[in-house]
Amino acid sequence: MTDDAHTRISDTIRANDVVLYMKGTRDMPRCGFSSRVAGVLNFMGVDYKDIDVLTDDAIRQGIKDYSDWPTIPQLYVKGEFVGGCDIITEMTLSGELDTLLEQNGVAYDRDAADKIREANA
Repeated sequence: MTDDAHTRISDTIRANDVVLYMKGTRDMPRCGFSSRVAGVLNFMGVDYKDIDVLTDDAIRQGIKDYSDWPTIPQLYVKGEFVGGCDIITEMTLSGELDTLLEQNGVAYDRDAADKIREANA
C-alpha cells in the first residue's frame, strides 16, 4: 500500500464517525454485499461516509491492507474496523450493532433496527 493511500484512509476514518468502504455508493451500490450493508445503514438512518473503492485502485487495495481484511465492504465506527457484510448482518440481527452505535454515540433509528430483526425472525 502506498503511503498516500494509507494516509487518505487513516484521515477519512479519523474524520468521520462511521465510514463504509464499498463497491459503488450508498445510493447506487455496485455489488450485493455492499448493497446489503449500505441498505442496513440507510434504513437505520445512520449518518455515514461512503467511499467507492471502484473509483480508486490505490484505495481499493489499500483498505484491504489497512484492515488486513480481504473483502469489501468494510465498516468502521469511531476509527475501529467492525467487519464486512456477514459480520454486519449478524450484528444487526443480534442487536450488537445497536449496542456498538450507542456506545460510540452514533445516532440511529431503533425502530428501524427492530423492524429489520422482526423481518428476519
